[in-house]
Amino acid sequence: MRQTTNNIPTNDYKNLYREFEKEALPHRDSLYHYALRLTGDEDDADDLVQETYLKAFRFFDKFERGTNCKAWLFRILKNSYINDYRKLKKEPGKVDYDDVQNFYETIKSDEVETKHYEQDAFSNLLDDNVSNALAKLPEDFRTAIILSDIEGFTYEEIADFVDIPVGTVRSRLHRARKMLYAQLFDYARERGFISSNES
Repeated sequence: MRQTTNNIPTNDYKNLYREFEKEALPHRDSLYHYALRLTGDEDDADDLVQETYLKAFRFFDKFERGTNCKAWLFRILKNSYINDYRKLKKEPGKVDYDDVQNFYETIKSDEVETKHYEQDAFSNLLDDNVSNALAKLPEDFRTAIILSDIEGFTYEEIADFVDIPVGTVRSRLHRARKMLYAQLFDYARERGFISSNES
């Protein structure tokens, strides 16, 4: 029987590729949007998605069938970003939680109600104001928002592939939504998402 270059029989290789196409390729757009939010650059996002698919196909025989392929791909992409793209910087991006806590203490509680963000911020496509506000979030918080509110992953799925407890996911989402709402308050009022008596 003819063999492929990686010693997998040709028929098995074709079957594996067909299954990979069916399971993994439909998630390309979601992966690209996530990569673009992480890198902030279209070319880097394309490269990151390509690298993700190369790694995913290489290890597809280890993917547990019947589990969440989209979450598995997102985990590979996130790990690739951390391991490869961050190496380009001398100091990996870190979240200073003391700074974040100080940020919350300077915001009036009546200006940062999570419900407004959940109802309004992503009701339309992300425009520049929202994208810029999202980009300003510390990376851990930005990741939580993207995965939950844009990509629609459950808290449990996010916890699984970011490798943190579910409680931490909830906390990061709560804080990220407050931070976004504070940044977007004036913009939301101008767009009519918030009435003037809510100011």
